Amino acid sequence: MNHPAELPIRAFLDKAVKGQATMSDDIIENVVEDLRAALKRQFSGKSREEFKLRPSGLGKPKCQLWFEKNKPETAEPLPSNFMFNMIIGDIVEAIFKGVLRASNVDFVDSDTVKTKIANQNITGEYDLTIDNRVDDIKSASAWSYSNKFSDYNTLSNNDSFGYVAQLAIYAKALGVDVGGWWVLNKANGDFKYVSARQMDTEEVMSKVEDTINYIVNDEPFERCFSDVPETYRGVPSGNTILPIECRFCRFKYSCWDNIKEMPSKVSKAKEPPMVEYITLADVA
Repeated sequence: MNHPAELPIRAFLDKAVKGQATMSDDIIENVVEDLRAALKRQFSGKSREEFKLRPSGLGKPKCQLWFEKNKPETAEPLPSNFMFNMIIGDIVEAIFKGVLRASNVDFVDSDTVKTKIANQNITGEYDLTIDNRVDDIKSASAWSYSNKFSDYNTLSNNDSFGYVAQLAIYAKALGVDVGGWWVLNKANGDFKYVSARQMDTEEVMSKVEDTINYIVNDEPFERCFSDVPETYRGVPSGNTILPIECRFCRFKYSCWDNIKEMPSKVSKAKEPPMVEYITLADVA
């Protein structure tokens, strides 16, 4: 276990499975209130496209933020299932906090925080603090749970959603240490804690400041990533593909104007997976 609170949480859940534990009406009412607030926020009717420097965005690649500010109209439309995905995250957070309370885990609930970074006022809302460390609650697919959230180094090396910077900003705003992420597997209900205590917060905040300066000073666009050589069993095919950091970016077709999405040119599978190619050695 990576966090002392995991033990009482699992003990409570084990008892609940056996019918030996209950959740009080007060705690249930807390969960309901959190869900009510989340639904009002998600269905507020406000545009999601307004650009603002937020903790949740300042760890994203600078090139993505440049598009969000300067060419928002070129973004791919958000799919309708985006709403359910956001709501599921809210439900997971609300219920997890209810379980924390029922497990007698002492924590400070979410609140709005304000801080100044690179002479810019930054406002956001953290999830919770435990033992004077700030934590985030994340819901994850089975793949992300096992592969992306396996440990801090793995997450920080492939952090296109900016989770590391977000946590560092909240820690700075609150004047506390970084904690980590409570991650729940949407596929099977399992959970774990991924500690971020090894984070070099000064280095992370330096990158955040650099990102803010790049955006507010209207620097010219500069792509952060290069196309990646395609290989099959370790042998280069001569083709290049879209880097993994760009796959979920809503601006990828504006940034890369030569993406060719087609079945894998090297796979031997009966139904080859779709691949986003940038260059093809043999277009025939």
